[in-house]
Amino acid sequence: MAYRTTEARLERDQALREHILGCALHQVADGGFAALTMNSLAESAGIATGSLYRYFPGKAALACEVFTRATRVEIDSLKVAFASQGDAAHRLRRGITQFATRAWHSRQLAYALIAEPVEAEVDAQRLRYREAYAELFTRLIREGNADGSFNVPNIPVTAACMVGTVAESLIGPLSPQARALRASGLPSESLESVTSALTLFCLRALGAKESDHANH
Repeated sequence: MAYRTTEARLERDQALREHILGCALHQVADGGFAALTMNSLAESAGIATGSLYRYFPGKAALACEVFTRATRVEIDSLKVAFASQGDAAHRLRRGITQFATRAWHSRQLAYALIAEPVEAEVDAQRLRYREAYAELFTRLIREGNADGSFNVPNIPVTAACMVGTVAESLIGPLSPQARALRASGLPSESLESVTSALTLFCLRALGAKESDHANH
């Protein structure tokens, strides 16, 4: 009976931890990492502030886990797109379009993951996951070289450039300033124009055939 009680307690603790992380992710999606505080999170989760420290030693550790979970979703999504049907050029276009679209429809969260100033611990995770993105591009570029879609001599460096290109191109359109422009009705970049320019640049940078540059 004691073992069952302990097991049940562990399950409740895990469920509460997941609840806390869900609330934390919601706060970051609404206001970025700057909006995530232990006091506001405790109120959102419906628990005492002190209880949070049973599960996370502080905000930095909590923010790291929120960042990791949200970024893994994006990496898994891009991995599926890059592994889908078609030659490498079409899969590249599909993956970039999907990534940009997902970011566009969750702009605050995407900006927080890509560019918001964060604690050093979170920034270290950001660098780590950029390497994970680069691995996906490395695999796709290698396949593109093999199927004739691309012509890339230095795959690792080029893959890193692709990750930087995608991230940097989205920072402006996802930024608080750009969101304010759109909210006020002033002219701003559209998802379609950003995605079109980004995919065209990436395909040309990888040496894709001109026929692959057109939208499909």
